[in-house]
Amino acid sequence: MIARALSFLVLLYALGFILFGVTLGRPAKIDLETDATVAITGGAGRIEHGMDILADGLTKRLFIAGADPLVTKKDLIQRLGGRARLIRCCVDLGSESVDTRSNAEEAQRWLAKHKYKSVRLITSDWHMRRARYEFERVLDDKYELVPDAVATEPGFSILFSEYNKYLLRRLAVWTDL
Repeated sequence: MIARALSFLVLLYALGFILFGVTLGRPAKIDLETDATVAITGGAGRIEHGMDILADGLTKRLFIAGADPLVTKKDLIQRLGGRARLIRCCVDLGSESVDTRSNAEEAQRWLAKHKYKSVRLITSDWHMRRARYEFERVLDDKYELVPDAVATEPGFSILFSEYNKYLLRRLAVWTDL
């Protein structure tokens, strides 16, 4: 009986991983407007995508969550090859957060400060499910959240690691740890 139960759990875990891998986050509609955009650092193309959304006038302001405290707007201008005016006026660097949960908490404080009502969340496709979960928990229906995933080609190890982080976080919340 125990072997069957364990086999069932392993099968459920494997099917969940397959489902996780084939239902990665997707980009938002191209012309969708939001008050604000939050780009989480840690993956290629995230900040660039946020800057494109800002430059296209689809958002009022960009918040880069999880930036290294030593990074300045001048560094950002050099990294992105220009857009100085846009960065100076409409980009904020958040350097208090160290993980996805604290990214959401830091972003919530920033959104409240600016009195925004809708936010576009930018992160990698493989990270979107956990990021969205954390943001939805912290934002608590006070904001319209629009997920906007940057397409990547994650390998097995990234997907496996992210799936386990997602499951463990859900379990931690469920058990109130």
